[in-house]
Amino acid sequence: MGECSYFVMDNIRIVRQTVLCSSSRGKWLQDVFPDNIAHIGEEFKFGRKNLKRERGVQIPRPVSHGPSSFIPEHEIVPPETDDEQTRQLFVDAFLQNNRLENITSVMGFHPQYLESFLRLQHYLLRMDGPLPQDYRHYIGVMAAARHQCSYLVDLQESEFLMQDGDPDWLKGLDYIPQKLRNLCELNKILAHRPWLITKQHIEQLLRGNDSWSLSELVHAIVLLAHFHSLASFVFGTGINLEIDHECGHTLQPASLSEGANDVEAHHSNSVASSLESSEPGVEMLMHRMKKIQEAADLQEISQEEMKQRFEKVEKQSLELLPGQSACSECLAVSDYAKYRDDPHFHYEDFAKRGEERTIPTFRAQMEAPPGWLRDYSWEDQGFSLVNRLYSDIGQLLDDKFRMAYNLTYYTMGPQKDVDTSMLRAAIWNYIHCMFGIFHDDYDYGEVNQLLDIRLKSFIKTVTCYPERTTRKDYDNFWKEFKHSEKVQVNLMVLEARMQAELLYALRAIMRYMM
Repeated sequence: MGECSYFVMDNIRIVRQTVLCSSSRGKWLQDVFPDNIAHIGEEFKFGRKNLKRERGVQIPRPVSHGPSSFIPEHEIVPPETDDEQTRQLFVDAFLQNNRLENITSVMGFHPQYLESFLRLQHYLLRMDGPLPQDYRHYIGVMAAARHQCSYLVDLQESEFLMQDGDPDWLKGLDYIPQKLRNLCELNKILAHRPWLITKQHIEQLLRGNDSWSLSELVHAIVLLAHFHSLASFVFGTGINLEIDHECGHTLQPASLSEGANDVEAHHSNSVASSLESSEPGVEMLMHRMKKIQEAADLQEISQEEMKQRFEKVEKQSLELLPGQSACSECLAVSDYAKYRDDPHFHYEDFAKRGEERTIPTFRAQMEAPPGWLRDYSWEDQGFSLVNRLYSDIGQLLDDKFRMAYNLTYYTMGPQKDVDTSMLRAAIWNYIHCMFGIFHDDYDYGEVNQLLDIRLKSFIKTVTCYPERTTRKDYDNFWKEFKHSEKVQVNLMVLEARMQAELLYALRAIMRYMM
Protein backbone atom coordinates (compact mmCIF):
# COMPACT_ATOMS: atom_id res chain seq x y z
CA MET A 1 0.00 0.00 0.00
CA GLY A 2 1.35 3.44 -0.92
CA GLU A 3 2.08 6.26 1.54
CA CYS A 4 -1.09 8.17 0.59
CA SER A 5 -3.23 5.10 1.14
CA TYR A 6 -1.76 4.60 4.60
CA PHE A 7 -2.61 8.26 5.24
CA VAL A 8 -6.24 7.59 4.32
CA MET A 9 -6.49 4.51 6.57
CA ASP A 10 -4.86 6.40 9.45
CA ASN A 11 -7.42 9.16 9.06
CA ILE A 12 -10.27 6.63 9.23
CA ARG A 13 -8.86 5.55 12.60
CA ILE A 14 -8.36 9.17 13.75
CA VAL A 15 -12.00 9.97 12.97
CA ARG A 16 -13.07 6.99 15.10
CA GLN A 17 -10.90 8.15 18.00
CA THR A 18 -12.26 11.71 17.67
CA VAL A 19 -15.82 10.41 17.87
CA LEU A 20 -14.87 8.36 20.94
CA CYS A 21 -13.36 11.35 22.75
CA SER A 22 -15.96 13.95 21.76
CA SER A 23 -18.34 14.91 24.56
CA SER A 24 -20.93 15.98 22.00
CA ARG A 25 -20.73 12.80 19.92
CA GLY A 26 -24.21 11.72 21.03
CA LYS A 27 -25.82 14.84 19.57
CA TRP A 28 -23.61 14.63 16.46
CA LEU A 29 -24.63 11.03 15.92
CA GLN A 30 -28.33 11.76 16.35
CA ASP A 31 -27.96 14.52 13.74
CA VAL A 32 -26.29 12.40 11.09
CA PHE A 33 -27.24 8.78 11.77
CA PRO A 34 -29.04 7.19 10.19
CA ASP A 35 -31.31 9.81 8.51
CA ASN A 36 -28.49 11.36 6.50
CA ILE A 37 -26.36 8.26 6.12
CA ALA A 38 -27.17 7.79 2.43
CA HIS A 39 -26.27 11.44 1.74
CA ILE A 40 -23.00 11.08 3.66
CA GLY A 41 -22.19 7.96 1.68
CA GLU A 42 -22.67 9.78 -1.62
CA GLU A 43 -20.45 12.64 -0.44
CA PHE A 44 -17.76 10.16 0.55
CA LYS A 45 -17.90 8.50 -2.87
CA PHE A 46 -17.62 11.92 -4.54
CA GLY A 47 -14.63 12.79 -2.34
CA ARG A 48 -12.99 9.46 -3.22
CA LYS A 49 -13.21 10.22 -6.91
CA ASN A 50 -11.81 13.73 -6.48
CA LEU A 51 -8.86 12.54 -4.39
CA LYS A 52 -8.02 9.86 -6.92
CA ARG A 53 -8.42 12.15 -9.93
CA GLU A 54 -6.75 15.31 -8.60
CA ARG A 55 -4.06 13.94 -6.28
CA GLY A 56 -3.53 10.39 -7.45
CA VAL A 57 -4.38 9.00 -4.01
CA GLN A 58 -5.35 5.34 -3.93
CA ILE A 59 -8.43 5.10 -1.72
CA PRO A 60 -9.02 1.77 0.04
CA ARG A 61 -12.43 0.17 -0.37
CA PRO A 62 -13.99 -2.84 1.36
CA VAL A 63 -13.06 -6.19 -0.15
CA SER A 64 -16.51 -7.59 0.64
CA HIS A 65 -20.08 -6.60 -0.02
CA GLY A 66 -22.14 -6.11 3.10
CA PRO A 67 -21.70 -7.33 6.67
CA SER A 68 -21.84 -11.06 5.84
CA SER A 69 -20.44 -13.30 3.13
CA PHE A 70 -23.24 -15.83 3.81
CA ILE A 71 -26.26 -13.51 3.73
CA PRO A 72 -27.13 -11.26 0.76
CA GLU A 73 -26.62 -7.60 1.64
CA HIS A 74 -30.15 -6.62 0.61
CA GLU A 75 -31.61 -9.03 3.20
CA ILE A 76 -29.72 -7.56 6.16
CA VAL A 77 -31.41 -4.83 8.21
CA PRO A 78 -30.08 -1.48 6.89
CA PRO A 79 -28.85 1.34 9.19
CA GLU A 80 -31.73 3.52 7.98
CA THR A 81 -34.36 0.95 8.98
CA ASP A 82 -37.87 2.17 9.75
CA ASP A 83 -38.05 -0.04 12.84
CA GLU A 84 -37.57 2.42 15.71
CA GLN A 85 -36.18 -0.12 18.19
CA THR A 86 -33.56 -1.46 15.78
CA ARG A 87 -32.68 2.02 14.61
CA GLN A 88 -32.05 3.20 18.18
CA LEU A 89 -29.98 0.10 18.93
CA PHE A 90 -27.79 0.84 15.92
CA VAL A 91 -27.27 4.36 17.28
CA ASP A 92 -26.41 2.94 20.70
CA ALA A 93 -24.01 0.45 19.12
CA PHE A 94 -22.28 3.22 17.19
CA LEU A 95 -21.81 5.18 20.40
CA GLN A 96 -20.53 2.10 22.22
CA ASN A 97 -18.15 0.85 19.51
CA ASN A 98 -17.44 4.03 17.51
CA ARG A 99 -18.77 2.32 14.39
CA LEU A 100 -21.72 0.22 13.28
CA GLU A 101 -19.90 -3.10 13.25
CA ASN A 102 -20.79 -5.84 10.79
CA ILE A 103 -21.58 -8.19 13.65
CA THR A 104 -24.12 -5.68 15.01
CA SER A 105 -25.77 -5.37 11.61
CA VAL A 106 -26.27 -9.14 11.41
CA MET A 107 -27.60 -9.30 14.97
CA GLY A 108 -30.04 -6.59 13.88
CA PHE A 109 -32.32 -9.38 12.64
CA HIS A 110 -33.18 -9.84 16.33
CA PRO A 111 -33.35 -6.45 18.08
CA GLN A 112 -34.56 -7.86 21.39
CA TYR A 113 -31.48 -10.04 21.62
CA LEU A 114 -29.20 -7.29 20.31
CA GLU A 115 -30.31 -5.04 23.16
CA SER A 116 -29.32 -7.59 25.81
CA PHE A 117 -26.05 -8.35 23.98
CA LEU A 118 -25.00 -4.70 23.77
CA ARG A 119 -25.91 -4.12 27.42
CA LEU A 120 -23.74 -7.04 28.55
CA GLN A 121 -20.81 -6.18 26.28
CA HIS A 122 -20.86 -2.53 27.32
CA TYR A 123 -20.76 -3.50 31.00
CA LEU A 124 -18.04 -6.08 30.41
CA LEU A 125 -15.73 -3.81 28.41
CA ARG A 126 -16.56 -0.22 29.39
CA MET A 127 -18.05 0.01 32.87
CA ASP A 128 -16.29 -0.09 36.23
CA GLY A 129 -14.97 -3.53 37.05
CA PRO A 130 -12.06 -5.43 38.60
CA LEU A 131 -9.84 -5.33 35.49
CA PRO A 132 -8.26 -2.27 33.81
CA GLN A 133 -9.40 -1.40 30.30
CA ASP A 134 -6.24 -2.51 28.51
CA TYR A 135 -6.37 -5.93 30.20
CA ARG A 136 -9.98 -6.43 29.11
CA HIS A 137 -9.25 -5.90 25.43
CA TYR A 138 -6.02 -7.89 25.48
CA ILE A 139 -7.88 -10.81 27.03
CA GLY A 140 -10.33 -10.42 24.13
CA VAL A 141 -7.40 -10.74 21.71
CA MET A 142 -6.13 -13.86 23.47
CA ALA A 143 -9.57 -15.48 23.45
CA ALA A 144 -10.33 -14.72 19.79
CA ALA A 145 -6.89 -15.94 18.72
CA ARG A 146 -7.66 -19.44 20.04
CA HIS A 147 -10.08 -19.77 17.09
CA GLN A 148 -7.98 -17.71 14.65
CA CYS A 149 -10.82 -15.18 14.48
CA SER A 150 -9.14 -12.29 12.67
CA TYR A 151 -12.32 -10.20 12.85
CA LEU A 152 -12.38 -10.12 16.65
CA VAL A 153 -8.58 -10.02 17.01
CA ASP A 154 -8.40 -6.90 14.82
CA LEU A 155 -11.28 -5.22 16.67
CA GLN A 156 -9.78 -5.88 20.09
CA GLU A 157 -6.25 -4.90 19.04
CA SER A 158 -7.64 -1.56 17.89
CA GLU A 159 -9.63 -1.06 21.10
CA PHE A 160 -6.59 -2.04 23.16
CA LEU A 161 -4.51 0.72 21.57
CA MET A 162 -7.34 3.23 21.97
CA GLN A 163 -7.28 2.47 25.71
CA ASP A 164 -3.57 3.40 25.81
CA GLY A 165 -2.45 -0.21 25.84
CA ASP A 166 1.28 -0.87 25.45
CA PRO A 167 1.92 -1.48 21.71
CA ASP A 168 4.68 -3.94 22.61
CA TRP A 169 2.05 -6.33 23.98
CA LEU A 170 0.77 -6.77 20.43
CA LYS A 171 4.08 -8.39 19.51
CA GLY A 172 2.87 -11.50 21.31
CA LEU A 173 2.70 -13.37 24.60
CA ASP A 174 6.44 -12.99 25.24
CA TYR A 175 5.93 -9.25 25.72
CA ILE A 176 3.01 -9.19 28.17
CA PRO A 177 3.04 -9.12 31.99
CA GLN A 178 3.45 -12.50 33.64
CA LYS A 179 0.05 -12.09 35.27
CA LEU A 180 -1.63 -12.11 31.85
CA ARG A 181 0.68 -14.84 30.59
CA ASN A 182 -0.50 -17.05 33.45
CA LEU A 183 -4.01 -16.91 31.98
CA CYS A 184 -2.98 -18.80 28.82
CA GLU A 185 -3.60 -22.30 30.19
CA LEU A 186 -7.10 -21.41 31.37
CA ASN A 187 -7.82 -19.71 28.04
CA LYS A 188 -6.75 -22.81 26.12
CA ILE A 189 -8.80 -25.26 28.17
CA LEU A 190 -11.88 -23.06 28.41
CA ALA A 191 -11.93 -22.54 24.64
CA HIS A 192 -11.63 -26.19 23.63
CA ARG A 193 -12.26 -28.61 26.53
CA PRO A 194 -13.81 -26.72 29.45
CA TRP A 195 -14.69 -29.95 31.28
CA LEU A 196 -10.97 -30.31 32.11
CA ILE A 197 -10.94 -27.20 34.33
CA THR A 198 -10.26 -28.07 37.97
CA LYS A 199 -9.91 -26.20 41.22
CA GLN A 200 -6.14 -26.64 40.84
CA HIS A 201 -6.20 -24.38 37.76
CA ILE A 202 -8.02 -21.76 39.82
CA GLU A 203 -5.63 -22.14 42.77
CA GLN A 204 -2.56 -21.65 40.57
CA LEU A 205 -3.90 -18.30 39.36
CA LEU A 206 -4.92 -17.04 42.79
CA ARG A 207 -1.68 -17.84 44.64
CA GLY A 208 1.98 -16.99 44.33
CA ASN A 209 3.64 -14.15 42.47
CA ASP A 210 1.66 -12.22 39.84
CA SER A 211 -1.56 -13.64 41.27
CA TRP A 212 -5.11 -12.67 40.41
CA SER A 213 -7.77 -11.65 42.88
CA LEU A 214 -10.92 -13.77 42.77
CA SER A 215 -13.00 -10.91 41.35
CA GLU A 216 -10.36 -10.19 38.68
CA LEU A 217 -10.31 -13.84 37.68
CA VAL A 218 -14.09 -14.02 37.36
CA HIS A 219 -14.04 -10.90 35.17
CA ALA A 220 -11.35 -12.51 33.01
CA ILE A 221 -13.27 -15.79 32.74
CA VAL A 222 -16.43 -14.02 31.59
CA LEU A 223 -14.37 -12.12 29.00
CA LEU A 224 -12.76 -15.32 27.72
CA ALA A 225 -16.09 -17.12 27.43
CA HIS A 226 -17.64 -14.07 25.76
CA PHE A 227 -15.04 -13.88 23.00
CA HIS A 228 -14.75 -17.66 22.50
CA SER A 229 -18.49 -17.90 21.89
CA LEU A 230 -18.58 -14.68 19.87
CA ALA A 231 -16.00 -16.23 17.53
CA SER A 232 -18.51 -19.02 16.89
CA PHE A 233 -21.10 -16.44 15.86
CA VAL A 234 -18.64 -14.58 13.63
CA PHE A 235 -17.71 -17.72 11.70
CA GLY A 236 -21.22 -19.19 11.77
CA THR A 237 -22.78 -16.16 10.09
CA GLY A 238 -19.86 -15.33 7.78
CA ILE A 239 -19.11 -11.89 9.26
CA ASN A 240 -16.92 -9.86 6.89
CA LEU A 241 -13.89 -7.89 8.06
CA GLU A 242 -14.32 -4.15 8.68
CA ILE A 243 -12.73 -1.82 6.13
CA ASP A 244 -9.91 -0.74 8.47
CA HIS A 245 -8.89 -4.31 9.31
CA GLU A 246 -5.63 -5.54 7.84
CA CYS A 247 -7.31 -7.66 5.17
CA GLY A 248 -10.59 -5.75 5.07
CA HIS A 249 -9.72 -3.33 2.28
CA THR A 250 -8.20 -3.36 -1.18
CA LEU A 251 -6.78 -0.82 -3.63
CA GLN A 252 -7.86 -2.77 -6.70
CA PRO A 253 -10.76 -1.59 -8.85
CA ALA A 254 -14.05 -3.28 -8.04
CA SER A 255 -14.08 -5.24 -11.28
CA LEU A 256 -10.77 -6.90 -10.41
CA SER A 257 -11.53 -7.92 -6.85
CA GLU A 258 -15.25 -8.58 -6.81
CA GLY A 259 -16.03 -11.18 -4.18
CA ALA A 260 -12.39 -11.41 -3.08
CA ASN A 261 -13.41 -12.08 0.50
CA ASP A 262 -16.14 -14.62 -0.21
CA VAL A 263 -15.80 -17.93 1.61
CA GLU A 264 -15.20 -20.85 -0.70
CA ALA A 265 -18.19 -23.17 -0.83
CA HIS A 266 -16.37 -26.41 -1.62
CA HIS A 267 -15.16 -27.00 1.96
CA SER A 268 -18.35 -28.72 3.07
CA ASN A 269 -18.78 -30.83 6.16
CA SER A 270 -17.43 -34.27 5.33
CA VAL A 271 -20.43 -36.07 6.77
CA ALA A 272 -23.25 -33.80 5.67
CA SER A 273 -22.01 -33.63 2.08
CA SER A 274 -21.94 -37.41 1.80
CA LEU A 275 -25.62 -37.85 2.55
CA GLU A 276 -28.07 -38.37 -0.27
CA SER A 277 -31.28 -38.01 1.71
CA SER A 278 -32.95 -34.63 1.81
CA GLU A 279 -33.51 -32.78 5.06
CA PRO A 280 -37.01 -32.67 6.54
CA GLY A 281 -38.98 -29.61 5.45
CA VAL A 282 -40.89 -27.20 7.65
CA GLU A 283 -44.15 -29.15 7.44
CA MET A 284 -42.40 -32.40 8.36
CA LEU A 285 -40.78 -30.74 11.38
CA MET A 286 -44.14 -29.40 12.51
CA HIS A 287 -45.65 -32.88 12.14
CA ARG A 288 -42.83 -34.39 14.22
CA MET A 289 -43.28 -31.81 16.98
CA LYS A 290 -46.98 -32.62 17.13
CA LYS A 291 -46.27 -36.37 17.40
CA ILE A 292 -43.70 -35.79 20.15
CA GLN A 293 -46.21 -33.74 22.14
CA GLU A 294 -48.89 -36.39 21.75
CA ALA A 295 -46.49 -39.12 22.90
CA ALA A 296 -45.36 -37.06 25.89
CA ASP A 297 -48.95 -36.79 27.08
CA LEU A 298 -49.31 -40.58 27.10
CA GLN A 299 -46.07 -41.86 28.65
CA GLU A 300 -43.53 -41.17 31.35
CA ILE A 301 -39.84 -41.86 30.80
CA SER A 302 -37.62 -43.17 33.59
CA GLN A 303 -34.43 -41.37 34.59
CA GLU A 304 -32.41 -44.34 33.37
CA GLU A 305 -34.04 -44.18 29.94
CA MET A 306 -33.43 -40.41 29.80
CA LYS A 307 -29.74 -41.00 30.51
CA GLN A 308 -29.51 -43.69 27.84
CA ARG A 309 -31.07 -41.39 25.25
CA PHE A 310 -28.58 -38.68 26.16
CA GLU A 311 -25.67 -41.09 25.72
CA LYS A 312 -27.04 -42.18 22.34
CA VAL A 313 -27.09 -38.59 21.09
CA GLU A 314 -23.64 -38.04 22.58
CA LYS A 315 -22.18 -41.06 20.75
CA GLN A 316 -23.85 -40.14 17.45
CA SER A 317 -22.10 -36.78 17.65
CA LEU A 318 -18.80 -38.67 17.28
CA GLU A 319 -19.71 -39.46 13.68
CA LEU A 320 -19.91 -35.78 12.74
CA LEU A 321 -16.43 -34.90 11.53
CA PRO A 322 -15.64 -31.25 10.75
CA GLY A 323 -14.28 -30.24 7.38
CA GLN A 324 -10.79 -28.87 6.92
CA SER A 325 -10.08 -25.25 7.70
CA ALA A 326 -11.10 -22.79 5.02
CA CYS A 327 -7.73 -21.13 4.46
CA SER A 328 -8.18 -17.86 2.64
CA GLU A 329 -5.08 -15.95 1.63
CA CYS A 330 -5.56 -13.60 4.57
CA LEU A 331 -5.87 -16.40 7.13
CA ALA A 332 -2.85 -18.16 5.66
CA VAL A 333 -0.52 -15.20 6.25
CA SER A 334 -1.96 -14.06 9.58
CA ASP A 335 0.21 -14.77 12.59
CA TYR A 336 -1.94 -16.04 15.45
CA ALA A 337 0.83 -18.09 17.03
CA LYS A 338 2.11 -15.02 18.87
CA TYR A 339 -1.14 -14.91 20.87
CA ARG A 340 -1.46 -18.66 21.47
CA ASP A 341 0.49 -21.28 23.30
CA ASP A 342 0.02 -24.94 22.39
CA PRO A 343 -1.69 -24.10 19.05
CA HIS A 344 -2.40 -27.77 18.33
CA PHE A 345 -4.64 -28.11 21.39
CA HIS A 346 -8.23 -28.27 20.10
CA TYR A 347 -11.66 -29.70 20.82
CA GLU A 348 -11.94 -33.43 21.38
CA ASP A 349 -15.27 -35.20 21.77
CA PHE A 350 -16.34 -35.45 25.39
CA ALA A 351 -17.41 -39.06 24.77
CA LYS A 352 -14.63 -40.82 22.84
CA ARG A 353 -15.43 -43.77 20.61
CA GLY A 354 -14.51 -47.12 22.16
CA GLU A 355 -13.03 -45.58 25.30
CA GLU A 356 -14.25 -45.86 28.85
CA ARG A 357 -15.51 -42.54 30.17
CA THR A 358 -12.92 -41.02 32.53
CA ILE A 359 -14.72 -37.73 33.18
CA PRO A 360 -18.24 -37.87 34.63
CA THR A 361 -21.10 -36.24 32.76
CA PHE A 362 -21.99 -32.79 34.07
CA ARG A 363 -25.57 -32.96 35.39
CA ALA A 364 -27.24 -29.56 35.03
CA GLN A 365 -30.35 -30.80 36.78
CA MET A 366 -33.26 -28.86 38.17
CA GLU A 367 -34.07 -31.30 40.98
CA ALA A 368 -31.84 -34.20 41.93
CA PRO A 369 -33.58 -37.59 41.83
CA PRO A 370 -33.32 -39.75 44.98
CA GLY A 371 -29.89 -41.36 45.22
CA TRP A 372 -28.26 -38.95 42.74
CA LEU A 373 -25.69 -36.39 43.79
CA ARG A 374 -26.72 -32.89 42.92
CA ASP A 375 -24.29 -31.33 40.45
CA TYR A 376 -24.10 -27.71 39.38
CA SER A 377 -26.58 -25.52 37.53
CA TRP A 378 -26.57 -21.95 36.28
CA GLU A 379 -29.87 -21.13 37.99
CA ASP A 380 -29.01 -22.46 41.43
CA GLN A 381 -25.26 -21.88 41.79
CA GLY A 382 -23.63 -20.23 38.77
CA PHE A 383 -25.82 -17.12 38.74
CA SER A 384 -25.38 -16.28 42.42
CA LEU A 385 -21.64 -17.02 42.49
CA VAL A 386 -20.72 -14.89 39.49
CA ASN A 387 -22.97 -12.07 40.73
CA ARG A 388 -21.29 -12.13 44.14
CA LEU A 389 -17.76 -11.99 42.72
CA TYR A 390 -18.44 -9.55 39.86
CA SER A 391 -21.33 -7.32 40.81
CA ASP A 392 -24.40 -7.28 38.51
CA ILE A 393 -22.83 -9.38 35.74
CA GLY A 394 -24.93 -12.40 36.70
CA GLN A 395 -28.19 -10.62 35.93
CA LEU A 396 -26.90 -9.36 32.59
CA LEU A 397 -25.71 -12.84 31.64
CA ASP A 398 -28.97 -14.41 32.76
CA ASP A 399 -31.02 -11.93 30.72
CA LYS A 400 -28.95 -12.72 27.63
CA PHE A 401 -29.16 -16.49 28.11
CA ARG A 402 -32.93 -16.36 28.60
CA MET A 403 -33.42 -14.06 25.63
CA ALA A 404 -31.54 -16.41 23.29
CA TYR A 405 -33.33 -19.50 24.62
CA ASN A 406 -36.85 -18.03 24.62
CA LEU A 407 -36.68 -15.80 21.54
CA THR A 408 -39.52 -16.62 19.14
CA TYR A 409 -41.66 -14.98 16.50
CA TYR A 410 -43.97 -18.01 16.32
CA THR A 411 -42.87 -18.73 12.76
CA MET A 412 -40.99 -21.51 10.96
CA GLY A 413 -40.05 -20.61 7.42
CA PRO A 414 -43.31 -19.58 5.72
CA GLN A 415 -45.51 -21.02 8.50
CA LYS A 416 -47.02 -18.74 11.16
CA ASP A 417 -48.49 -19.29 14.63
CA VAL A 418 -46.02 -22.08 15.39
CA ASP A 419 -44.82 -22.98 18.89
CA THR A 420 -41.06 -23.39 18.38
CA SER A 421 -40.16 -24.10 22.02
CA MET A 422 -39.55 -27.80 21.36
CA LEU A 423 -37.15 -27.07 18.50
CA ARG A 424 -35.27 -24.44 20.48
CA ALA A 425 -34.86 -26.79 23.43
CA ALA A 426 -33.46 -29.49 21.12
CA ILE A 427 -30.86 -27.10 19.68
CA TRP A 428 -29.80 -25.72 23.07
CA ASN A 429 -29.51 -29.11 24.74
CA TYR A 430 -27.66 -30.61 21.75
CA ILE A 431 -25.04 -27.87 22.06
CA HIS A 432 -24.65 -28.61 25.76
CA CYS A 433 -24.43 -32.33 24.97
CA MET A 434 -21.16 -31.74 23.09
CA PHE A 435 -19.71 -30.34 26.32
CA GLY A 436 -20.88 -33.32 28.37
CA ILE A 437 -23.72 -31.40 30.02
CA PHE A 438 -26.79 -33.53 30.74
CA HIS A 439 -30.14 -31.91 31.55
CA ASP A 440 -31.99 -34.57 33.49
CA ASP A 441 -35.40 -33.00 32.82
CA TYR A 442 -35.06 -33.26 29.02
CA ASP A 443 -35.87 -36.17 26.69
CA TYR A 444 -32.89 -36.39 24.33
CA GLY A 445 -34.90 -38.60 22.01
CA GLU A 446 -36.36 -35.34 20.68
CA VAL A 447 -32.95 -34.26 19.39
CA ASN A 448 -32.79 -37.02 16.78
CA GLN A 449 -36.37 -36.42 15.72
CA LEU A 450 -36.05 -32.65 15.27
CA LEU A 451 -32.44 -32.02 14.25
CA ASP A 452 -31.39 -33.54 10.94
CA ILE A 453 -27.80 -34.50 10.19
CA ARG A 454 -27.01 -31.30 8.28
CA LEU A 455 -28.15 -29.08 11.14
CA LYS A 456 -26.25 -31.22 13.65
CA SER A 457 -23.12 -30.98 11.51
CA PHE A 458 -23.39 -27.22 11.29
CA ILE A 459 -23.97 -26.86 15.03
CA LYS A 460 -21.02 -29.08 15.91
CA THR A 461 -18.66 -27.28 13.53
CA VAL A 462 -19.66 -23.80 14.69
CA THR A 463 -19.60 -24.80 18.35
CA CYS A 464 -16.40 -26.86 18.44
CA TYR A 465 -14.36 -25.88 15.36
CA PRO A 466 -15.78 -22.46 14.35
CA GLU A 467 -12.77 -21.51 12.21
CA ARG A 468 -13.65 -24.43 9.87
CA THR A 469 -17.17 -23.18 9.09
CA THR A 470 -17.84 -22.56 5.39
CA ARG A 471 -20.49 -21.03 3.22
CA LYS A 472 -21.60 -24.49 2.12
CA ASP A 473 -22.06 -25.60 5.73
CA TYR A 474 -24.37 -22.62 6.23
CA ASP A 475 -26.27 -23.17 2.98
CA ASN A 476 -26.72 -26.91 3.59
CA PHE A 477 -29.09 -26.73 6.55
CA TRP A 478 -32.67 -25.46 6.85
CA LYS A 479 -33.07 -24.57 3.19
CA GLU A 480 -36.74 -23.65 3.66
CA PHE A 481 -36.00 -21.28 6.53
CA LYS A 482 -35.22 -17.56 6.48
CA HIS A 483 -31.76 -16.11 7.06
CA SER A 484 -33.05 -14.54 10.28
CA GLU A 485 -33.87 -18.04 11.55
CA LYS A 486 -30.40 -19.31 10.67
CA VAL A 487 -28.92 -16.34 12.51
CA GLN A 488 -31.07 -17.30 15.49
CA VAL A 489 -29.50 -20.78 15.49
CA ASN A 490 -26.10 -19.07 15.69
CA LEU A 491 -27.28 -16.90 18.58
CA MET A 492 -28.24 -20.07 20.44
CA VAL A 493 -24.80 -21.54 19.72
CA LEU A 494 -23.20 -18.37 21.07
CA GLU A 495 -25.20 -18.37 24.31
CA ALA A 496 -25.34 -22.12 25.00
CA ARG A 497 -21.60 -22.40 24.44
CA MET A 498 -20.88 -19.42 26.69
CA GLN A 499 -23.08 -20.84 29.43
CA ALA A 500 -21.33 -24.22 29.16
CA GLU A 501 -17.89 -22.64 29.57
CA LEU A 502 -19.06 -20.60 32.54
CA LEU A 503 -20.67 -23.61 34.22
CA TYR A 504 -17.40 -25.55 34.24
CA ALA A 505 -15.28 -22.55 35.28
CA LEU A 506 -17.63 -21.44 38.06
CA ARG A 507 -17.94 -24.98 39.38
CA ALA A 508 -14.14 -25.12 39.67
CA ILE A 509 -14.17 -21.80 41.54
CA MET A 510 -16.87 -23.06 43.89
CA ARG A 511 -14.83 -26.19 44.64
CA TYR A 512 -11.76 -24.04 45.30
CA MET A 513 -13.75 -21.92 47.77
CA MET A 514 -15.18 -24.90 49.68
